[in-house]
Amino acid sequence: MYPDDNSKSRALYERARAVLPGGNTRTTVHMSPYPVYLERGAGCRVWDVDGVARIDVINNFTAAIHGHAHPVLTQAAQAQAALGTAFGMPTAAEIELAEGLAARIATVDQCRFTNSGTEAVMAALKAARAFTGRAKIAKCEGAYHGSYDYAEVSLDTPPSAWRANAPVSTAYAAGTPPAVLEDVVVVPFNDVDGAAEVLRAHAGELAAILVDPMPNRAGLAPADRAYVQALRELADEIGALLIFDEVICFRLGPNGAQPIWGVEADLTTLGKVIGGGFPIGAVGGRHEVMAVFDPTDGKPPLPQGGTFSANPVSMRCGLAALDLLDAETFARLDRQGDRLRAAIDEAFAAAGLQGHATGMGSLLKIHLAPQPVRDYRSAYLDPEAARRLKALIVRLLNEGVIVAPNGLMALSTPMTDDDIEQIADAIRRSLAQLARQ
Repeated sequence: MYPDDNSKSRALYERARAVLPGGNTRTTVHMSPYPVYLERGAGCRVWDVDGVARIDVINNFTAAIHGHAHPVLTQAAQAQAALGTAFGMPTAAEIELAEGLAARIATVDQCRFTNSGTEAVMAALKAARAFTGRAKIAKCEGAYHGSYDYAEVSLDTPPSAWRANAPVSTAYAAGTPPAVLEDVVVVPFNDVDGAAEVLRAHAGELAAILVDPMPNRAGLAPADRAYVQALRELADEIGALLIFDEVICFRLGPNGAQPIWGVEADLTTLGKVIGGGFPIGAVGGRHEVMAVFDPTDGKPPLPQGGTFSANPVSMRCGLAALDLLDAETFARLDRQGDRLRAAIDEAFAAAGLQGHATGMGSLLKIHLAPQPVRDYRSAYLDPEAARRLKALIVRLLNEGVIVAPNGLMALSTPMTDDDIEQIADAIRRSLAQLARQ
């Protein structure tokens, strides 16, 4: 049972604290009193260092859509590793993955690869500035787009700083330069009129409007179709580029998120599932916008590179991962996601607790709140709700299911209908226990 002061995970955590700040390298995996350390994974299950097996519904924060140690991906990685893992010259693999992404995403003519979604968003924002000659960007309140200073603005604005219809630019990390806040305009999510008012007030200054149509940290509530389409129209009206952040939501369908919302973006950022379990990011768009990266005639408007960008292991495994994602696979993931969201809602009702699930397709999030979640503010957890969510996550851990600390869940292709039912049963038992607390 977790926590256990005699566990190997606890011992590893104490050892880690001496050489890693807080005992880890990723704030997102921190867990009190200590995190569970994993040793291996296979399919949709992982085993910790104490030998306990659990169903993994974090899947490395949505990246591992094919679970762990998938034989096709393992073979692709081993085959490329035997040839070399990274070179100071290009390889054919980057062309093939770029061709594969361009074939799937109608708005992508060309790509540039990076090593993470954070880098992809950073490159997209810089590309928008280089293309438009403007400095400011607009983003939605509470939406996470990686750890680039500008993308982090107003990620966790407290209720004490909320203003009606006009979100404020607040720093997420200590030491954020004031000039960064001045160059980020924050708009309300799922509020057409509120967003339009703010965007038009900065019309001549904005290089880009950055949007994730289903932002995880803002509640994983799908954007209204009318909202996203309004952002497209507003971008055209004010001469800004529309950037679709699909680092997470590309996994919603064979062609990504844009067809679902009926919108065509100027730039698209990608990551996670397109790497087949290896580090990756990408930014893609129309020829004329992507030309800012082009070094053919000398220094381009936007020089960009990275020692491991487009490394052939990520490229080959990404190609293999995409090949496994056909229409039939997405249809099964959609059906399983719908079933699990319904089971979560039913479990809350049966336990007599207030709460529900949000999301779409293979992405889900648990909310301990009575109100519908539509944006960052309606998803905001007060201290008591945060405490109860933590208690639920621990109960699920002891029921054999690993869910992200913020309630995020991501299904994987190895999951069977029986696995989905096991997850649902664990949630039912955990909520019933929570209700008796």
